[in-house]
Amino acid sequence: MAMDILRFATAGSVDDGKSTLIGRLLYDSKAIFEDQLEAVERTSADRGEEYTNLALLTDGLRAEREQGITIDVAYRYFATPRRKFIIADTPGHIQYTRNMVTGASTADLAIILVDARKGILEQSRRHAFLATLLRVPHLVVAVNKMDLVGYEESVFQAIQDEFTAFAAKLDIGDLTFIPISALHGDNVVERSVNMPWYEGPSLLHHLEHVHIASDRNLIDVRFPVQYVIRPHKATDPELHDYRGYAGQVAGGVLKPGDEVVHLPSGLTTTITHIDGPNGPVQEAFPPMSVTLRLADDIDISRGDMIARPHNQPRVTQDLEAMVCWMTDVRKLTPRMKLLIKHTTRTARAMVKDVHYRLDINTLHRDEQVDGLALNEIGRVSLRVTQPLFVDDYARNRLTGGFILIDEATNGTVGAGMIISSG
Repeated sequence: MAMDILRFATAGSVDDGKSTLIGRLLYDSKAIFEDQLEAVERTSADRGEEYTNLALLTDGLRAEREQGITIDVAYRYFATPRRKFIIADTPGHIQYTRNMVTGASTADLAIILVDARKGILEQSRRHAFLATLLRVPHLVVAVNKMDLVGYEESVFQAIQDEFTAFAAKLDIGDLTFIPISALHGDNVVERSVNMPWYEGPSLLHHLEHVHIASDRNLIDVRFPVQYVIRPHKATDPELHDYRGYAGQVAGGVLKPGDEVVHLPSGLTTTITHIDGPNGPVQEAFPPMSVTLRLADDIDISRGDMIARPHNQPRVTQDLEAMVCWMTDVRKLTPRMKLLIKHTTRTARAMVKDVHYRLDINTLHRDEQVDGLALNEIGRVSLRVTQPLFVDDYARNRLTGGFILIDEATNGTVGAGMIISSG
């Protein structure tokens, strides 16, 4: 049986120990090569450091990223016998808001690091807000550097109380607090003997066991068609008339025999077969990539949607969305024309209005704005040239999210979360 994958994003202020924590997870799960470890140990010794500096395992990636050599978010991969993990290491500064949006948009869980000596900072609140805005289902507040405050329970409890009070203003589904020392490994992989008052799991144990299967929408069937498979030149007579519709399941559970509706035509038909990468499957659910075969010959193309007849997405050309603007080349302003990519459909869009800009530190809405600049988030109205099949982002992150593209450069300039549509 294939292991499931947990995607998690890390966020924290400068020197909160994010690199050390990721290094500790990689080191203790034996996800690094011997030559990497030897190089880190050698560098640490050359610097006269008392401990092996595990932060060096990720600092190389960060240096490349900040110089613009690699992508904006550094991804690391590791696995334990229970689960595979993909880490999105996102910078903490406010000027890197777009990077956190990118990393958190696909995350099942977010880890917010807090320095035990400094407590909850403005950046901690901002990271928590962004995680909830992007509907990350699980949030872990890792109170780091407990060794520097004598492993005192009262310090941890004060931070937990303050953050819990702030979190009451946000829509957080699952909130967990873990006291750790990334440098010494306390409560990172193994339970710490230095904090006998803490009765919860270690961070890795929590990551291995947090339940994510029910986070995905298994109620609303959504299947955006990505590609039509018609092997006309197949020598096998059975494949000669094959017509399949390939894509990734964005919601619900699909089975052979199910009645479905095709959008935009509104025609109904029945699923006859579901083909997976290794042959037929009896059911498909998020995030599986499959090919559907249907009983009727309907004109279906890329960008169309397959759903249930009595449970359909909204079909609309008008969108209300929270948008994070991701370029400093120009601001997002009314009347601006862009491309919008929503699931597998790409269309032209025009900005009708920018209603307000959100101060992500205070949650204040500034309605006296003429547009959104780099890393700013606000509520925007869009008009699209062809109908999109959408759900609210709060209900389905895949059918409720989109990106905005500059037609001239083909670069991604914005990311949006649909909040309602006309």
